[in-house]
Amino acid sequence: MGYELYSIILPTYNERENLPLILWMINKYLGELENILYEVIIVEDNSPDGTFQVAKQMQELYGESKIKILRRSGKLGLGSAYVEGLKLANGKFVFLMDADLSHHPKYMVKFIEKQRENDDDIISSTRYALGGGVAGWDFKRILTSRGANLLASLLLNPSFSDLTGSYRLYKKEILERLMNEVKGRAYVFQMEVLVRAEKLGYSISEIPIIFVDRIYGQSKLGVNEIISYIKGIWTLCCEL
Repeated sequence: MGYELYSIILPTYNERENLPLILWMINKYLGELENILYEVIIVEDNSPDGTFQVAKQMQELYGESKIKILRRSGKLGLGSAYVEGLKLANGKFVFLMDADLSHHPKYMVKFIEKQRENDDDIISSTRYALGGGVAGWDFKRILTSRGANLLASLLLNPSFSDLTGSYRLYKKEILERLMNEVKGRAYVFQMEVLVRAEKLGYSISEIPIIFVDRIYGQSKLGVNEIISYIKGIWTLCCEL
């Protein structure tokens, strides 16, 4: 059996403390799997805290075949980070995940196993199915996330328990097709890509995860992202 290459797109903005830890954990869990190779594509949005310099150090440590760095001029949106990072991906499969340690790399093994079971096009994480959950969130954050999922569920009637999570595994060719369909490039991106994937008939499974709030740094979710999310739902309702 030959080796399968997995590309991991990791957007960063002010993740200097978290980046070395997440890369070490990715290497630990994927490095233990047989017949698996991986590459990490760090999409760095010109962080003022020195994240780029840390990324360069990690590239020297793990090698340029394992760590690629795309440095951008500033914060251009999570969705656009995925679009640009995907252009550098060589793997047949692509992981999208956060760099802030809220997405534990141990689940990557389960994602891969689940995908291989049924040859699914997408494996999506869920915090809201049996076995999933969140840790470290205050009531406001829980209410925001639950409310965002409930609103989309009521208006769009998807088949999934968690539409706003960003921890997913895609077949690269499927993600490339979806990128051409998706219009949102901020917080709404996660919801829109899953809804469109279902409407297009792609096979999707969920994996329960425990989402742990970041230890270092601050959340990037703000009022503008929430407003764009609501607009995105309205656009999808009108279109689909």
